[in-house]
Amino acid sequence: MNAAPQLVVHRDKELMAQAAADRLITKIVDAQAARGFASVVLTGGRNGNGLLTALGSSPGKDAIDWSRLDLWWGDERFLPDGDPERNYAQAKEALLDSVPLNPARVHPMPASDGAYEVDAAAGVYAAELTAAAGPEDHGPVPTFDVLMLGVGPDTHVASLFPALPAVRETERTVVGVHGAPKPPPVRITMTLPAIRSAREVWLLAAGEDKANAAAIALSGAGEVQAPAAGAYGRSRTLWLLDAAAASQLPRDLYPPASP
Repeated sequence: MNAAPQLVVHRDKELMAQAAADRLITKIVDAQAARGFASVVLTGGRNGNGLLTALGSSPGKDAIDWSRLDLWWGDERFLPDGDPERNYAQAKEALLDSVPLNPARVHPMPASDGAYEVDAAAGVYAAELTAAAGPEDHGPVPTFDVLMLGVGPDTHVASLFPALPAVRETERTVVGVHGAPKPPPVRITMTLPAIRSAREVWLLAAGEDKANAAAIALSGAGEVQAPAAGAYGRSRTLWLLDAAAASQLPRDLYPPASP
């Protein structure tokens, strides 16, 4: 089911990161209380890493049972293990190395210096997702509690770029990307079917360079030309923006009482 997007607009990107981190803590704690564990898909980029940094400095993080948290990634740059441009490496530096995670529940996407080329590596990650899915998930990926996505200036999310083959994928849950317009050109990404398996999808956008993308994606654009428009959750789709990124939104979309 396509959950109509909800918008929250914050004054600046720092406040947005702090509020999103607090929101994520609450979601994780609630899921762990209800089911014993939580499942989250992380995103890279300045907003995704900003959220992780804010989470690391939040007193509320101690409410999370980090050993019962499953972490996945929505996309990854296909670079050697440890490369500082990899989303996984940036997440480790921002937060993961400082909290007591269970390594068996942390699922980075394969690196380029492993045993697989990119398309095979995507298949390996898809198989890992399928192995983690239970009967209650009714599909080939777990039902993530929260899946976070940064929104690019061209409306890309994860490594789903406008009009490239990956955004048109309707069957596979993870694919290799060749010729991405943003370096590096070779990547691994979850597809829209996998993204839409999440209970909640959060789209993060901050800065004037994201304003046009947010306006396009929230104004009824098609997902092939504006991939962010095709990213939605089963029960909730939440756009978390700062004032600059929201500056071109139609007034009927702009929430009147955002902090």
